[in-house]
Amino acid sequence: MKQDSIRNAAYTVDCEDYVHVIKFNPFDSGGECSLIAYGGNNYVVVGTCRFQEEDAEVEGMQYKTLRTFHHGIRVDAIAWSPETRLDGLPPQIRFCTAAPDRKLRLFTSDLQDKNECKTFNGHSDYVNDLVFAPKEGQEFASVSDDHTCRVWDLEGNEKAHFVLRSPGMSVCWHPEEAFKLMVAEKNGTIRFYDLITQQAILSLECGQMPLMSADWCLKNTLKIGAVAGSDWLIWDITRSSYPQDKRPVHVDRARLFRWSRVNENLFATTGYPGKTTTQLLVHHLGHPQPILTGTAAVGSGLTWHRTLPLCAVGGDHKIFFWVTEM
Repeated sequence: MKQDSIRNAAYTVDCEDYVHVIKFNPFDSGGECSLIAYGGNNYVVVGTCRFQEEDAEVEGMQYKTLRTFHHGIRVDAIAWSPETRLDGLPPQIRFCTAAPDRKLRLFTSDLQDKNECKTFNGHSDYVNDLVFAPKEGQEFASVSDDHTCRVWDLEGNEKAHFVLRSPGMSVCWHPEEAFKLMVAEKNGTIRFYDLITQQAILSLECGQMPLMSADWCLKNTLKIGAVAGSDWLIWDITRSSYPQDKRPVHVDRARLFRWSRVNENLFATTGYPGKTTTQLLVHHLGHPQPILTGTAAVGSGLTWHRTLPLCAVGGDHKIFFWVTEM
């Protein structure tokens, strides 16, 4: 495995706008292709991707836009619903977005005549992240600068409300832990909430600020990762409430942390969008240095493919895809 190889993106897709956020569908939607959604200044585009790494008949990658959803305002976060199906008749696309007007928007489409958008109000400040319940998809959770985490049903009713001690930056819902919610706060605390008793049951501490992003490892429920300051941090929640491993990675500040969905030792971090480029680093816990360094023109967003060691970052009128080794 080449150490710290600076690499151009393996693939790029041209977009009509600046890409603020990007999200592969983490759920199996029944189609041969992977669904991807990205948000621009006033719309969300949903498309499909197929890569030569998964299909020998594909040369490089194939990308196709399925539908563009008018949003009317910048898109800051996107969460896919597990109810999204490409193999149904009719197919169903469902996702939720957050925007600077503090509203949440739930989109449901059959890619033909039915296109619904429900708008939910409740947060009094900027919404930083949102996630669907991974099993049934009948609820979703959001975290905000208003120091709350809220759980909603699909009609916009608030099912749970957790008061935080600082802005909520990330919220995660693990398919193997469907009754727990992980909430990461800017002050460096990560808490797990029991959704039945609506009580906090465990907390982790970064020991530094500001925590900007955290993620719950899909392949190992005991592993949590985050970026705070310019470092990445990793916890094994059975061992200590403080991180077992941490390293400085981004010169100015780290912005996003995402675990690979196929390997519990593989994760990616991004730096703050700089004046010209953003650095993407892919790390493997078995290697002291990043195994891949990529740069994207003023990038934002970070997402991993559901079944490949491949991640994507949005940028200026482009999406960049990097393939790494396991």
